[in-house]
Amino acid sequence: MAKAFFRLQKFVRRTQFLLFFLTAAYLMAGSLLLLQRSRLVMQQGSRGGAAGQRLEEPGRPGGSEPRSPQSPRAAPGPALGAGAPREPAPHGPRWLSNRNSELRRLRRRWLHRAGEQEPLPAAGPRAGSRGAVHKGTYMGCFTHDSSERTLRGAVFYDLRKMTVAHCQEACAERAYSYAGLAQGAECYCGNSLPAAAAPGRECSSECRGQRGSECGGLGRLSVYSAQPRPAGGHRRNVIYRGCFRAPENLTDTFPASLIQPNLTVEMCSEFCSKKEFPLAVIRGQECHCGFPTRRFPLREGADGRRCSEGSNGSAAAGQYCLVYQTPVQDTRCTDRKFLTTKSKVFVALSSFPGAGNTWARHLIEHATGYYTGSYYFDGALYNKGFKGEKDHWRSRRTICVKTHESGRTEIEMFDSAILLIRNPYRSLMAEFNRKYAGHLGYATDRNWKGKEWPDFVSSYGSWWASHVLEWLKYGKRLLVVHFEELQRSLVPTLRAMVRFLNVTVSEERLLCVENNRDGNFKRPGAKQKDFEPFTQEMKELINKYILTVDEALRGRNFSGLPREYVPR
Repeated sequence: MAKAFFRLQKFVRRTQFLLFFLTAAYLMAGSLLLLQRSRLVMQQGSRGGAAGQRLEEPGRPGGSEPRSPQSPRAAPGPALGAGAPREPAPHGPRWLSNRNSELRRLRRRWLHRAGEQEPLPAAGPRAGSRGAVHKGTYMGCFTHDSSERTLRGAVFYDLRKMTVAHCQEACAERAYSYAGLAQGAECYCGNSLPAAAAPGRECSSECRGQRGSECGGLGRLSVYSAQPRPAGGHRRNVIYRGCFRAPENLTDTFPASLIQPNLTVEMCSEFCSKKEFPLAVIRGQECHCGFPTRRFPLREGADGRRCSEGSNGSAAAGQYCLVYQTPVQDTRCTDRKFLTTKSKVFVALSSFPGAGNTWARHLIEHATGYYTGSYYFDGALYNKGFKGEKDHWRSRRTICVKTHESGRTEIEMFDSAILLIRNPYRSLMAEFNRKYAGHLGYATDRNWKGKEWPDFVSSYGSWWASHVLEWLKYGKRLLVVHFEELQRSLVPTLRAMVRFLNVTVSEERLLCVENNRDGNFKRPGAKQKDFEPFTQEMKELINKYILTVDEALRGRNFSGLPREYVPR
């Protein structure tokens, strides 16, 4: 009995020791795992902070390159040689293959961090800035039909930072009385309230940039009165369009008219803005409001002295009129949508970066009424209304797809392409501005005079040439469009582009596009620099690229480059 008890006691002691050992091992393993995870989180946080610093590096606010994944450091090697440029080999030169593979890697990285480019505003009362607190009266919740809108004035989107105050200020700046918000991110302006009211609970969408604010809902508008601007406050200017020969019957041409003694431009512009017309036409004491039409296309202006003679009561008084652009937007071509059925023809809108691809997309979307897609994803463009940015580029729900790619594989994926070409001097400067200051900014003098600019020209200059050469070689069906020709002759060139896309549009819609030609992505003015950015060595190299591309275009029976490209 004693022997059995001794064995049991020995077993219990061993079990206690074993349990103690297992417990200690478990605690040590847990501690090591916790330390490892903490270290990993700290490393990721430091990397995220470094990435944020790179994205917001002083002097380089556009350095994240959200629009396209190209980078001038992707392939620093010389291309096409320092002498006369030579045409790439059948499968593309080695430097181009290396660059394209690097661009694809950069693109994948960008898609993963695209959501971090513009952080959402913080929650709570501190989230809104001084302008986030809206002013004006809340008019109520109303029904909203996209095909028959009551607020048919300016329309814009901000899918990240829309607030009531932002919409109110934009509508007041354009001389509208009401601002309506839908689905938390869409802003509509107008001078009359929608007819059909809706229950307030149906306008439950929260503004994307301001928590706690009502910004409509699906098919519903939260309507506020636009805060009027003070007399000395900033307001969009009335733009003088010129002196034109008046149509034979002004009453039939223009829907609204006013006769006012001592008529001024401000009186006429305010009257037409209230009527929601983009044109204010003055002839003597008569004020007429309307749109550009076939009978009054605003293409052949007259000498301004003709209108001056008319103001003095001469015989020319009834033959000429002064035309002004009001702050009101021409809404005849602003509605857009995705294709209802998948496109049978896969069309690319291809260009070198900085060649005006975004502007061309604006024109195509407003002319055809369909969204354009993109091989990339640019959050800034998506937030401003280019909804095709978020659609998969191979969905075939868009009328065409933006691309800057120039590899054979990427080119042969498309059935046809509009090849947009711009003067390389202008393209390089535009892309450099976008890279370092965003879509609407300008690079600083430090960027231009530092090492960034020479490195950029060295890398991107050869790419401008190779991009055109590769598309000429591997493109199946091409329409070559020169940016400068699109600027000079917008309607004829745009008509050819729309015909190439196999879409029929009315002349009235093309005139509307011409009236809204600039869109929201034109840099304000032309910032003049007090120095020449291109050195003589840069000019010699770029001019050789121009001659090579011109010869290649003529070899494919296209018209050569515009003569203004060279010499420089």
